[in-house]
Amino acid sequence: MTTRILPAVGDPDAARSITGLLSQLPDAEPGSAVGDSTSLLDLLSRLAGESLDELPEVVLVHERIGPVPALELIREVALRFPAVGVVLVTSDASPGLYSAAMDSGARGLVGLPLSYEELAQRVQAAAGWSAGVRRHLGHGPDTLSGPGGTVVTVTGAKGGVGATVTAVQLALAACASGHRTALVDLDLQSGDIASYLDVQFRRSIVDLAAIQDITPRILQDALFSHESGLALLLAPAEGERGEDVDDRVVRMVVGALRRRYEIVVVDCGTQMTTANAAAIETADSTLLVTTPDVVTVRAAKRMVRLWDRLQIRKAEETVTVVNRHTRSTEIQPSLIEKITATRMAKVSVPANFKELQPVVDAGRMHDLEARSAVKQALWGLAGELGLVKDAAAGKRRAEGRHGRFRQDRGSFGMGVIGLRAGRGR
Repeated sequence: MTTRILPAVGDPDAARSITGLLSQLPDAEPGSAVGDSTSLLDLLSRLAGESLDELPEVVLVHERIGPVPALELIREVALRFPAVGVVLVTSDASPGLYSAAMDSGARGLVGLPLSYEELAQRVQAAAGWSAGVRRHLGHGPDTLSGPGGTVVTVTGAKGGVGATVTAVQLALAACASGHRTALVDLDLQSGDIASYLDVQFRRSIVDLAAIQDITPRILQDALFSHESGLALLLAPAEGERGEDVDDRVVRMVVGALRRRYEIVVVDCGTQMTTANAAAIETADSTLLVTTPDVVTVRAAKRMVRLWDRLQIRKAEETVTVVNRHTRSTEIQPSLIEKITATRMAKVSVPANFKELQPVVDAGRMHDLEARSAVKQALWGLAGELGLVKDAAAGKRRAEGRHGRFRQDRGSFGMGVIGLRAGRGR
C-alpha cells in the first residue's frame, strides 16, 4: 500500500532534505512541501472537500513552521482531519515536548538530524493508524478486513495433499490481478516454496527472529523479490533454525506485512507449532487442504478439532478445499463438509498431476499454463476468496488513490509449546 506523505516545512533547505529522505522510504509517495500553516490547512480542506480518500495518510510538521506554531497546527489538523496521521519533526526530543505533541494529537515525533530508521518507523506507524481510521469510517477503495491487508493461511490436513501448490497459485493469482502480494513459507522445517519457484536465497524469516521492531527497510532486506512480482519470505534452508521463530515473531512479521501488502498468503505446512498457530489465529481466512480419501479426511477432522481445542480457529471459520477431486470417488465434498463441520470451498481442484509435473520438476510453478485445469481451479478459488480484482478496479485504483500528488489541482491523485486450551481468542 502506497503511503502519501505531505511535508509542511517553511525552510527550503530543510524541505529538500526531508523530501529527499522520504523518497527513499519503501512505498512512500511524498508530495511537494507546503511552506506555511495557512497553505497546509487550505490544501487539506480542498482535498477533504473532494473526498476523504484524497487526503494524505501522513503529514510531517516541521518545528519552525509558521505563522501558526507547530503544536497549535498539529492540534488544528488533528481536530479537522482526524483520518490524517501527523508527525512532528523537531530538534527537541525531550519527554516534555513529546508529551505535549501527543496531547496535541500527533501520532509520533522524529528528532533532528533525521534518521532513516526513525523516520521510517514513525511514518509507518502514523500511516497504519490513518488506514485504521479510514477503514473504521468505511472509506477508500483499499478498505480491507483486519488491520491492513488480507491474510490467508493455507494448511495441509497431512503431508503431500498440495498445500504449498495451493498457496503458491493463490498468491500468483492475487499478484497477477494487480494486488501487492506477499507469500510466506511457515513450513519452517521443510518449506518448499523456494523449490517450487526456482529461488536461490540467503535470507529467511529466521533473520527477523531477533528483531524487536521491524522497520520497512529491515522487512525489505528479508524479502525476496520474485520475477512473478511476488514478495517472498522464505523458510530457513536449515530446518533446525526454524525453532527460533515463535508466535511473537510471527505476529510481528504478519503485522508488518499487512501494513505493506494488500494480500499476504501464508503456507503453514502440516505440523502445528506456536509459529503457524499464531498465523492461523490472526488470519482473515484459513484454508485447510485435503484429498478425498479416508485417511486424509480423518486427518482434516483431527486438525479442525485441534484448532478448536486450542482456540486457534473455529470449525465454521475454516474453509476446506478438496484437492485431486474426481467425480468417481466415493468421498465427495458434501460428505467432507459434514465430517469436518467446516465450510467447503465451492471450487474443487481436479486430479491432474501430469499438468503439474513438468513445472514442479523444473521449479517453475509460476510458468504453469493458463489452460491447465488445476491452475484454473486454484485461480477460481482465489476469486472465491476475494483475492483477485478486475482490471477496471485496478485501473481506477492506480489512477485514483495511488496517483501522484498535484498541488495545482489540490488533490492526491497520488512450540505447540505455550498454547493453552483456555487461551482467549
